[in-house]
Amino acid sequence: MNRSLLLGVCGVLSQATLAVEIDHLQGEMAGEATSNSVILQSRLTGDAIDANGDVPGAVGFARFEIADNTEFRNSTLTPWVKTSAKNDFMTKVKVGGLSVGTRSFYRLVFGESKDSARLGATRSFKTNSGKNVSARTSFVVVSGMNYAFFQDGPKGDGKRAYTGTDKHLGFPALTAIRDLKPDFFVGTGDNVYYDHHKKFSATDAPTMRKKWHEQFVQARFVDLFGEVSTYWEKDDHDHRYNDNDNTGDRAPSSELGIRIFREQVPVVDLKDPHALTYRTHRISRELQIWLLEGRDYRSPNRMQDGPKKTIWGATQRAWLKRTLLESDATYKIVISPTPMVGPDGKGKTDNHTNVGGFQHEGTEFFDWAKTSGFQQKGLYLACGDRHWQYHSIHPSGFEEFSSGALVEANSRMGVPPGTKKSTDPDGLVKQPYTSRTPSAGFLNIVVEPRKGDAAAKLRFKFFDENGELLHQVNKSG
Repeated sequence: MNRSLLLGVCGVLSQATLAVEIDHLQGEMAGEATSNSVILQSRLTGDAIDANGDVPGAVGFARFEIADNTEFRNSTLTPWVKTSAKNDFMTKVKVGGLSVGTRSFYRLVFGESKDSARLGATRSFKTNSGKNVSARTSFVVVSGMNYAFFQDGPKGDGKRAYTGTDKHLGFPALTAIRDLKPDFFVGTGDNVYYDHHKKFSATDAPTMRKKWHEQFVQARFVDLFGEVSTYWEKDDHDHRYNDNDNTGDRAPSSELGIRIFREQVPVVDLKDPHALTYRTHRISRELQIWLLEGRDYRSPNRMQDGPKKTIWGATQRAWLKRTLLESDATYKIVISPTPMVGPDGKGKTDNHTNVGGFQHEGTEFFDWAKTSGFQQKGLYLACGDRHWQYHSIHPSGFEEFSSGALVEANSRMGVPPGTKKSTDPDGLVKQPYTSRTPSAGFLNIVVEPRKGDAAAKLRFKFFDENGELLHQVNKSG
């Protein structure tokens, strides 16, 4: 349906209609972009943040208008959705039939009724080029978005809290990311923190939802997500609590954590209740990414390590190996919510690096990858979870790049190889780079396609929250 027909359906959309209480303060998100589809998401809200810092939802009608041009000529409209408290007033829809490797433009059409609907701001995203097209690709990998630490510091006493006059806009690193104009954004988990601080812990649906609301209403998030597509993973803090598994009756339950994650970010098609949160996307001829699920299928953390202990579960592990073998992409980036190389502190049992944790599964994967020849097939790992940036090389030769924490108050110094408090006391892991001071930052990964006789190039770039390039690793394949 084109815009002229839209006006006929919705009435005259003028500035005079702006004085209404219903709004969409959290903006919009485009998620899970493929070469021809995307999931669009928005949430109807009131027009102000309440006294508790939450963003109240609103009942109304919403749909998306999408086109391949900013004038919305020959645009398409998605079906109307009436928002409700049941799904936190969300409207979310998968849109297909998009053009390969192009920028699409969309906007929310919303109102208290269909007849009073008005238009939201124009947003955009880029579809993937797919396996048959060479293309330059730039994307960012982030973790550790701790809103409570940013506002009040790690102990809630203001120490290390952000004090800039632009604090009301949100995390400064988001501006640095936006300035890079990436094609997409990957949140590796710990996107929100249900368990920090204790007085602000979230244990039920309303308080868990608030964690997402208060963060995504920040202007820097709204602006960034209005220009890039997103892919999301979850980890412990945005599933239940620190280093959790699926056991025990401590709130929130695993089932609730899974449901709220699927509700709050555009990661699965709502029409498919069985949609998996581990998946792979072919970005271009040169690049394919894998996004893993590290909480839903894991064994109890306290279980003795061995062949039966798993983070991924047998089905996901088999899928990962099969899809890696099937890929002919020049570069294969496996993005994990938790580290596989590290090193990490020895006191944890939460990830593939931890002694008594899940080392057996991690070692088995590296042995398989080496035997399968992936050292010569462009396989690299990126991870979140750890609060410092690093580039580490496993004894098998596979390399891992940690994004570090996006928020300075949530950052700390790393645990180096060859120390007694490390998961690598013998120094078998090589670490060409790690953070020199506790600081906020993110990882930018850039793929340059083959040009003439020059091979395709892969760059891992570590940035701080102000956009300063701290370290760069170049690969050629």
